[in-house]
Amino acid sequence: MKYQIIGKNIEVTDSIRAAVEEKLSRMDKYFVINEDVDCRVVVRSYKIGAKVEVTIFTKEMDFRTEVVDADLYVAVDFAIDKLEDQMRRLKTRMSRKGDLSLGKSIALEELEEEEMEEDAEEVVRTKSVYLKPMTLDTAVMKMEAIGHTFFLYYDIDDERVCVLYKRNDGGYGVLEAENHFKA
Repeated sequence: MKYQIIGKNIEVTDSIRAAVEEKLSRMDKYFVINEDVDCRVVVRSYKIGAKVEVTIFTKEMDFRTEVVDADLYVAVDFAIDKLEDQMRRLKTRMSRKGDLSLGKSIALEELEEEEMEEDAEEVVRTKSVYLKPMTLDTAVMKMEAIGHTFFLYYDIDDERVCVLYKRNDGGYGVLEAENHFKA
C-alpha cells in the first residue's frame, strides 16, 4: 500500500510518519496489494486534541473514516478499528447477497464476518422525488427550510443531479453526478 500523509496545523515529522505507517501496515493484510491501493492520511492538530482522516482507495471501492481524540496515536488506532469494522460489515453483506465482486481488492479470508441482526439491512422507507431544476443557492434555502442535513436536486447551471449536504466541520458540500441527464 502506498501512503500519503498530510499534516494540517501540524508538521508531519519522521516519527509521526513512521508511527502512522507502522500502525496502518496492519491493514495491508486485508488488501490484495497492487499499484491500485493507495492510502491517504490527513492529521490535524487542534488546541485540544487531534483529528485523523484515513482514506484507502481501491479499484472497486474506497474506505474512509475520521476520528478525533486527545492523542494523535490513539486516534490512528481507533481509525484502524473503524476501518476493520467497515470491512467486516461489508464482507457480511457481500456473503449474504452472494456478491463477492469486491474480493478482487479485499482479502476476504482475512476478515471475520460480523454478527448482524436479520433486519439490519432492511430498507424501511422509500421516497420518490421530482428533481426540479434549481440553482445551488435555491437548494441551500430549501434544505434549510425543511431542516434536513442533505438535499437532492438537479443543478440548472451544471445540468447534473447533485446532493447538497451539511459538513460536520461547518459549511456545505455538494456531490455531483459525473454523468449528465436531460431535465
